[in-house]
Amino acid sequence: MATRQVLGELAQAWERQAGIPVAIESVGGVDAARRVAAGESFDFAVLASDALDKLVAGGHVLAGSRVDIVDSGVAIAVRSGSRQPDVSSEEALRSAVLAADTVGYSTGPSGVALVKLFERWGIAQDLQGRLVQAPPGVPVGSLVARGEVALGFQQLSELIHLQGIAILGMPAAVQITTTFAGGVCKTSPQPERVRELLAFMASPAAEEAKRRNGMEPARPQGRPE
Repeated sequence: MATRQVLGELAQAWERQAGIPVAIESVGGVDAARRVAAGESFDFAVLASDALDKLVAGGHVLAGSRVDIVDSGVAIAVRSGSRQPDVSSEEALRSAVLAADTVGYSTGPSGVALVKLFERWGIAQDLQGRLVQAPPGVPVGSLVARGEVALGFQQLSELIHLQGIAILGMPAAVQITTTFAGGVCKTSPQPERVRELLAFMASPAAEEAKRRNGMEPARPQGRPE
């Protein structure tokens, strides 16, 4: 769901440029990976890079077709009008988490990484009963806006379009970044056209849309073949 807004915008831009209609269905990453692995017919999939690599390894996404599209960082949400805790450093954030009545996180890769951070800090046990995992496809920020969660963590792209919350930045020392990548599905009858679309999504022409939606162009990095 983190890429829903930016993919929709880039799909529209590609339609205008190439004259080829693109229909994107955005669902939770776990569900998306399951459906591709089950052989449901799609031209391409966009997932967290490690999840996409698993689909490549399983033969569901074509080897060599992976294109890194965006890097997505995590932000912190509190309810609008509430007191904003100090999260300016790693130690300040740790204290803010311990002081929060409830802490929300997602089912996606950023949520997994956040729980690992709590474990590294040695506070996972202290948070038992206070951690709230948002259901798949439900923004953590919506729970914050309704007052169900005091302190919420999710990718910035999933928070910036929500009403009723204030957004705080993660300290650089503990920033959690997820690279989202696209690949051509084995079921696609038009793989070359799909490669052209993915190349456009990774091109400089797409950078403004990515930043407008709270993401950054993906940085070059090593990857499995």
